[in-house]
Amino acid sequence: MARIAPNELLPIGEIARRAGISVPTVRYYEERGLIQSERTSGNKRLFPRHTLRRIAVVAAGQRVGLTLQEITTALASLPADRAPTQREWTHMSTGWSELVALRIRQLEVLQTSLDGCIGCGCLSLGRCTLFNPDDVAAAEGPGSRWVRRAENAGRRTDATSAPD
Repeated sequence: MARIAPNELLPIGEIARRAGISVPTVRYYEERGLIQSERTSGNKRLFPRHTLRRIAVVAAGQRVGLTLQEITTALASLPADRAPTQREWTHMSTGWSELVALRIRQLEVLQTSLDGCIGCGCLSLGRCTLFNPDDVAAAEGPGSRWVRRAENAGRRTDATSAPD
């Protein structure tokens, strides 16, 4: 594989190939502000070499379960015109460690909730965060709101805490 000069601009296909992602993914990352390109007079995208490092940072964030919004926020603290230094990476990854720890706690709460539930046809009606008599949760909008409320509280809630 040919070595890239530090200041060389790479076409979108080469960035995608070297990063191991699809061309549409490169475009999406650019649209989201995760990476930036320059344009030729023919409006073709050219990416600086350090874009490969930024894409690697995005992939690392996704592997640990971060959302693209969380990754975008973290990348905003890094310079867009070069690869991050070790110090900058350490600063950013410290914030990620806190997010990952929070996600682990949320998953542990969810795991505990699953132990007491059988597909929610539910045998523990007195304490199930999923119990929803007469579809009263529909008034709160879509999604698993009671489960999220329980996760945020860090413990299970019982059915009596559900809205009337």
